Amino acid sequence: MMQPCPLAPRNLLRGSALTLTLLCAAAADAAEPGDWSTFNGDLAAQKYTTADQVTPQNVGELEKVWETHTGDVSDGSGDRPASVWSATPLFVNDTLYLGTPFYRIFALEPDTGAVKWTYDSKSSLEALTQPALKNRGVAYWQAETPAAGEPCQKRVYIGTMDAKLHAVDADSGAPCADFGEDGVLNVNQWNTPEAEWPLSLLQPPTVYQDTLFIGWAGKDWAASATPPGMVFAVDARSGALKWSFNPLPDDYPGITGTANVWASMSVDAERGILYLPVSSPSPNFYGGNRTAPIPLATSVTALDTETGAVIWSRQLVHHDIWDYDTPAPPTLVDIRKDGRTIPALVQTSKQGFLYVLDRTTGEPVYPIEERAVPASDVDGEEAVPTQPWVETPPPVIDVGDWPGVFWLADWTSLGYCSETAEALRYEGLFTPPSQEGTLTYPATVGGAQWGGGAVDPRSNTFIVNSSSVVQIYRLIAREQYEREATGGGNEQGYSPQAGAPYGMHLTNFLNPLGMPCWKPPYGTLSAYNLDSGELLWRKPFGQVQKWGFYMPESWGSPTIGGPVVTASGLVFIGASMDSHVRAIDVNSGEALWSAQVDAPAVSLPAVYTYQGRQYVVFAVGGNSILSPRVSDQIVAFALPQGRE
Repeated sequence: MMQPCPLAPRNLLRGSALTLTLLCAAAADAAEPGDWSTFNGDLAAQKYTTADQVTPQNVGELEKVWETHTGDVSDGSGDRPASVWSATPLFVNDTLYLGTPFYRIFALEPDTGAVKWTYDSKSSLEALTQPALKNRGVAYWQAETPAAGEPCQKRVYIGTMDAKLHAVDADSGAPCADFGEDGVLNVNQWNTPEAEWPLSLLQPPTVYQDTLFIGWAGKDWAASATPPGMVFAVDARSGALKWSFNPLPDDYPGITGTANVWASMSVDAERGILYLPVSSPSPNFYGGNRTAPIPLATSVTALDTETGAVIWSRQLVHHDIWDYDTPAPPTLVDIRKDGRTIPALVQTSKQGFLYVLDRTTGEPVYPIEERAVPASDVDGEEAVPTQPWVETPPPVIDVGDWPGVFWLADWTSLGYCSETAEALRYEGLFTPPSQEGTLTYPATVGGAQWGGGAVDPRSNTFIVNSSSVVQIYRLIAREQYEREATGGGNEQGYSPQAGAPYGMHLTNFLNPLGMPCWKPPYGTLSAYNLDSGELLWRKPFGQVQKWGFYMPESWGSPTIGGPVVTASGLVFIGASMDSHVRAIDVNSGEALWSAQVDAPAVSLPAVYTYQGRQYVVFAVGGNSILSPRVSDQIVAFALPQGRE
């Protein structure tokens, strides 16, 4: 039975009874009010906090109150791969918990940043499946009724790139010996026999009641035949497998794999429904070996939390050959429309659409239509004739056309941008990859990325950051690829797609000076009214930093990370390439406060209240997609003492 909900007085201001039920169910599983106990703040992935001490009126007084450095950072200049740190700090059990890209856990004092304890997984620091050492944090579980004096009644979990999930006591950092084998679960035991790479656990598991839901990351750009994208449900105490889910059809006639879940997941705690953002199948950019339908690939799929049975699934891209992975968990929210309350979800996407669905059935709340899209001109490829298209809410970027050539980039490169654009294939969104090169917009970097959106469930205002990046996709016949390929970088460069007749080259559309060939803005922040589907405002967000200079604010910045919304009407977000964190007015989009940090904060902040004081904490790690700057900084902001 659900316990009385401590959020009720605040959220009943403008919310419905169903909204209250959803919030209470999430709170019952999460922890205490004021905590930030999951990757997205709660199981509904709302990224919303009832904290209201910091307001639009006083946020300008926010100051840095502590910072801590983990020492777990690499710029890739030596033998160790570069680090990419995108951890959400968790505040629960009166402690701040973080995982690092060296696969260690830090437990910190929430008001000072002092280290309580650390745990070292002793994982090999090798880039086994990714171009960098990556970590998005830790997960937390506690027994419904903790037994006094017994260890591991509260646990913290961290995964590693070599497919090990570690469980430690949340109070001491000591391994929980009853989990897996002496505190370590080898998830690779469920991998395909003789697989060429492990099931990398970079995203912390989603925790619901006494179950951990585990997805993984791999190398779906490297080969056609790869492990299927299994999701595993394991017992939080023992690590015993409860069920597994395979998104690929049984006895599939083609050559493929993955369609895995590498992002976080969300849960309707009242209904016992798990929502999966399912990625594209392998290889990413050629589908000639997998022409038979794969209905669950590039989808949002709802499973029964107890059995793993599919309740419904909505495919967002048919026969995905653009790497349009579903990149973030859907945000669960109750929408008030046409005189009724609809239990809904909002699914962000790399292709820029916002899919608003009834979360009990998968049926659209706002229309989704099938539109004709360009055919492939590549031998062996069979691109589908139509793709899902959404007009309401308006896409996070203009999907009607690419931004066009930026005159400044073209002028400084003596016409390079316009000449190159003229030689590329482009027939709008969903133009297939080609051998001459396809101008792709939006591309695999988005649109929206893994940070997803945030919602104020009282007003149903939805906030989402997005990137406007043009890339060039070029398929290369196998024999030529073997002569030409020279390696790749962080999600760019050459990809072999072994087993397919074509390799792949992907690059941002830049001029020889490194300037974007397309018109700004390069990143925006948008607000929507989910009850009407209306776009409330859209502003360029962040600043491009290049050659030691900040470019005009009107240009915005590509972003990686996501927003958090507070009950007082603020959006806290890092994400931009200019190494700043910001507070935005949720009603106007105006930036009210910013602070410089050591690198791009490519993470979700944690907003929590401890001993009567509200804190905003960022893990500042950087990502070479945005900037070469990397860091190991954890930084906390709060109002000055006495001004709370």
